[in-house]
Formats: sequence, structure tokens, C-alpha cells
Amino acid sequence: MGVRTFPGNPEIPLKLRKSSRARRMTLRISRIDGVVTLTVPRGVSERDALAFAAEKHAWVEGHLAQHSAPELVGPGHVLSVGGERLELVQGAGKRLLLDGSRIMLPDPIETGRRHLLAWLKEQARAELTRASDHYATQLGRRYSRLTLRDTRSRWGSCSSAGALMYSWRLILAPRFVLHYVAAHEVAHLQEMNHSADFWRLVDHLYGPHKKARDWLRQDGPKLHRFRFDA
Repeated sequence: MGVRTFPGNPEIPLKLRKSSRARRMTLRISRIDGVVTLTVPRGVSERDALAFAAEKHAWVEGHLAQHSAPELVGPGHVLSVGGERLELVQGAGKRLLLDGSRIMLPDPIETGRRHLLAWLKEQARAELTRASDHYATQLGRRYSRLTLRDTRSRWGSCSSAGALMYSWRLILAPRFVLHYVAAHEVAHLQEMNHSADFWRLVDHLYGPHKKARDWLRQDGPKLHRFRFDA
């Protein structure tokens, strides 16, 4: 069906999606990027779908008002990297430099953002590798490889072949959260499920994890507000 809009100032994009498996119309707002999606069963007309969405307009506006707006990072921003607050400032050189609690960005700012993103991914790989190695050693298992992505639907995964995947944005989360995700995925090297045995294994590797899970549920989506390209 494509993309339509809710009326207003500004207009709100509405993604319409038909599904043969849908039994009723549902309206969802992504906690990650605020995308509004209306899913409708086959046979429902676009007119009826838009009328249904119009009835939910106030609800949509209310939820979007609580959503974190995208932020194009640059000088003046403060990022938490590996649990340490670092201020972004404009540097004079051609390379990114770490100066105490400041990150000196190269000029021009577009280049600075690219360098910053590459550096953040390097920090994420190093920290997640250390954490994964630590928990894999505890478990007595090996993983086959470790990759980073900018995933929207999950913070990590473990394949049946023992390949670990993580969102690089975990480096922007508190360290206890990053370590929880690493322990969670490493535990899948032994338990490829979310059974009671799996959660007992996570407890054994990491310890009590409710605080970390709550943080991901409540604050994790905010990590996706940071943008590194105009």
C-alpha cells in the first residue's frame, strides 16, 4: 500500500502494510525510529484503513511526543562511550584525537563524523570481544566469529554455527548493559533457546540481569537517535 500521512503540522508519515496473516487492523509505533505502521488484513480497503488510523491520530501524536528526536552529532554533544562521558569538540587536525574527556573531531565536520563513527565501532569491537572472550572462557566454549551491525530489532544474536553478532551502538550504553548482552549471546553457544536452563546459565555467567534488561527496554531505543550523516 505504501506510505501515506496523518494530517497536521508537521505531517506524520504512515506506512501501510497488507498482510495475509493479519486478522485485524493494528497500528504500531517503532520504539527505535518512531515509524508508524498500519497493518491491515487482505480485503480491507485503503479508505477503511485510513479511517481507522484517523481515529488513532491523538494516540499517535501522544506517543511520538515522547519519542527521542534524531540528533546529528557534532561539536557540543556529549556521548557516553564505554560508560565514560566524552565531549565532542572541533579539532584543528585531520585525525580524531582523544584528549582526556574530550574527543577532538577533524575538520570539516562531515569528515569528523565519519572518523567518529569509525572510532566508535573500533571501541565497540574491542569491548565486545573482551566481554565475549571472558564469558566464553567461563562457559568453556568458543565462538566462530564476531561481527558488528547497526541492527534495529535486536542488540545481539548467536547463530547455530557459533557466530556472534552485536549492535555497535552498545558501546554507547553503560558497561553493565554491554556485558549483559555479551553474556546473553554467549550463553546461546550452549542453549539455543530462552528456556529456564538458558536463563540459569545467564545468571551463572553474568549474575542478576533485571537491571540491564530494564535499561535496554526503557533507554536502549534512545541510542538510535544519534545520527552520523546529514
